Amino acid sequence: MTRSTEGLTSEEAAAALLRDGRNVLPPPKRRLPLVALAAQMIHFFAIMLWAAAGLALLAGMPALAIAIAVVVVFNGAFSFAQEYRADRAAERLRDLLPVRATVRRDGHAVVVDAAELVVGDVVLVEAGDRVCADAELAECGRLSVDESMLTGESRPVRPEPGGRVYAGTYVTEGHAVATVTATGARSRLAGISAVTASAVRPTSPLAVQLHRVVRLVALIAVAVGCVFFAVALGLGRAGTESFLFAIGVTVALVPEGLLPTVTLSLARAAQKMAKRNALVRRLEAVETLGATTFICTDKTGTLTRNEMSVVRVWTPAGTVEVRGEGYDPAGELIGDPEAVRATAVLADSAARCSPDAHALERSGRWQPVGDPMEVALHVLASRAGVAHAPSPTERNPFDPRRRRSSVVDPEGLHVSGAPDTILPLCVDVSPDAQEAIDSLSRSGLRVLGIARRILPSTMDGERGLDLLGLVGLQDPPRADVGEAIVSCRRAGIRLAMITGDHPGTARAIAAEVGLLGPEKLVLEGKDLPVDDEELGRVLDVLAVVVARVAPEEKLRIAKALQARGHVVAMTGDGVNDGPALRTADIGVAMGASGSDVAREAADLVLLDDHFGTIVSAVELGRATFVNIRRFLTYHLTDNVAELTPFVVWALAGGQIPLAITVLQVLALDIGTDLLPAVALGAEPPNRRTMEGPARGGSLIDGRLARRAFGILGPAEALASMSAFLIVLLAGGWWFGETADTGLLAVASGTAFSAIVLGQLANAFACRSESRWVGRIGLGGNPLLWFAILFELAMLAVFLLMPPLPELLGGTVPGPLGWTLAIATVPVVLLADTLHKVARARRR
Repeated sequence: MTRSTEGLTSEEAAAALLRDGRNVLPPPKRRLPLVALAAQMIHFFAIMLWAAAGLALLAGMPALAIAIAVVVVFNGAFSFAQEYRADRAAERLRDLLPVRATVRRDGHAVVVDAAELVVGDVVLVEAGDRVCADAELAECGRLSVDESMLTGESRPVRPEPGGRVYAGTYVTEGHAVATVTATGARSRLAGISAVTASAVRPTSPLAVQLHRVVRLVALIAVAVGCVFFAVALGLGRAGTESFLFAIGVTVALVPEGLLPTVTLSLARAAQKMAKRNALVRRLEAVETLGATTFICTDKTGTLTRNEMSVVRVWTPAGTVEVRGEGYDPAGELIGDPEAVRATAVLADSAARCSPDAHALERSGRWQPVGDPMEVALHVLASRAGVAHAPSPTERNPFDPRRRRSSVVDPEGLHVSGAPDTILPLCVDVSPDAQEAIDSLSRSGLRVLGIARRILPSTMDGERGLDLLGLVGLQDPPRADVGEAIVSCRRAGIRLAMITGDHPGTARAIAAEVGLLGPEKLVLEGKDLPVDDEELGRVLDVLAVVVARVAPEEKLRIAKALQARGHVVAMTGDGVNDGPALRTADIGVAMGASGSDVAREAADLVLLDDHFGTIVSAVELGRATFVNIRRFLTYHLTDNVAELTPFVVWALAGGQIPLAITVLQVLALDIGTDLLPAVALGAEPPNRRTMEGPARGGSLIDGRLARRAFGILGPAEALASMSAFLIVLLAGGWWFGETADTGLLAVASGTAFSAIVLGQLANAFACRSESRWVGRIGLGGNPLLWFAILFELAMLAVFLLMPPLPELLGGTVPGPLGWTLAIATVPVVLLADTLHKVARARRR
């Protein structure tokens, strides 16, 4: 190996890093915080309220104008804070995504953070890798690079030694050794980063649905306000008073805090997923995860630990047991001496197929550098006592279509891969070989065939080989996969194991983890129906195992299941899995062992490659969808209670005073309602979240509308209006009379307090659509208790702190008023409980 390709020393790399800086792109230009804040003040709702404030000012009502302006500023600041927080959270989550590069340092191949690459580093890239810096090719074998990110050309290019590869491109085929020539801001990619940063992200389906709901409610609010303005004028009210009334109705119906609450709910869910090793690349994918109905999962590394070790070797001379711990090169071979010698020859040939793979000791633990299976073959060679393989003169990396790899060195051609692709290339194959393959597969072992041809030493024509033997590799299942699979079935989620392994191996692992369904259906890729409709029908069972699958067949599987109405989550780790991951509703990539191509195509990245992490993410996604419905119910219930006093005033022809003022409506919206809504958006999943199929459809459906507008809202409105009228009647007022100013202020304060306390009860009721508060319990969401305490504190401020009582128009209730206001709590809870009991009986 020449000095130019053996790489830098650690000292040289450290010095270059200090001199040139980290290999990262300049941060994208962001909108100034003040500009972002200003943008929150001029959207649809804000403009509508600004206009109302201006009209109020012209009408000689400065207090109302100031109050409306406070609403706009408060909601704008809240929305900005949540957007800013979500963007910062997304940046922190992106930092969790590992970007690695394999380099030669101190004469050895090591894996480093891509940000630590420096000019002069020798990098090793293979199919599926992202090129992390501009580099000049020193060696390459059948190299194909996707440069579409830079050039827009979809067809991969095939550079030769002496050519260049650029940061941000992907290796789609082959392998290469290259020397870094430019990093970070000096790379070609940095020149187009500004264009990429300016790209506008498309609006997600969830955001579209939410904007539609809010815009519809706002338009209805304006329309209703105009109607009641006409009603007020028709009843002989002055124009100013009529306008005041119309503004109150409009503001009462506008859900100002809905969108920021949704954003915060999604951001919190994404952060929780990150803590569970699931990196969400798009916030809206959180909700899609909750709707998943079919999971197509890999076997290796997802259901299993991806800790490959050779445990059994078959050779024509006999079978050998291999003993050792993990990737520790120390170990022993147990068996017939002749078979052991044959195994040493086989191990030597196997190691030559993966010359750059090796085990590295870190902190007392041996870890793989390179593909875990190739490292296991290298460890086998060490345990067999053979020397390290010489440097290859030609190399053909593993290809998922050919399902084998090969390498040429001075001693000949060495080939390893799936037995059914190796045996046809061999001469004089022992009749016991097929029986050995079946035996190893039935044991749940992954089987590789090893063959070689001494001379001529050329890659051309992988034929005329001598079969040296078969290697049985063990990759034990993860401990808690079985429990995660049970959770999926309880949640009505169907499962498919899709693997390139032998059917016997796939069946054994599926049976061990409990994935093999009652049909015990195990298919091979070659036997899948040609017709996509028939393919979907065959796969749409409780559980299925599909073995010997080519990556392009994953794409067909995803489309066939989607055509049957499934929301499909598809896992993948290879470069050829990209199309399937993009096509699936949720593409799930492996963060620890997956290719960069797969991770860039995915919506969700598993930082621990664990199937159980997918299930945890689905659970949080379901909880997020339910939480959005929770605070929608909470908001709409309050709107009913706020609107009712104006409706009663209009229907009574002005004979009944307004129970609450416009400013009290604003105080409810911005002072007492927002934090409980945010707390409902943070409600953790409960034990029933993963019971039964996922909820789908519209956010506001018939059930939610009936509950908010037919049960909770009327109960809260009835209790608050009753409290208002009883206080007035007890003070000597009668219908049609003009109420005493002091008495009206006390009655209005009573109605205001009743709505606040009713919302307190409503917050607890909204924690579940089916269970009454006594069954839910009062614990599990500390943020809700904080929000309730804040709500009560704000109630005290609005009633006691001058000049707010005079400004809002409501003062502290007397003993009767407090009794009636507090009674709103059991009224709302009783209505909620009776509704849930009635629904349970109907079911």
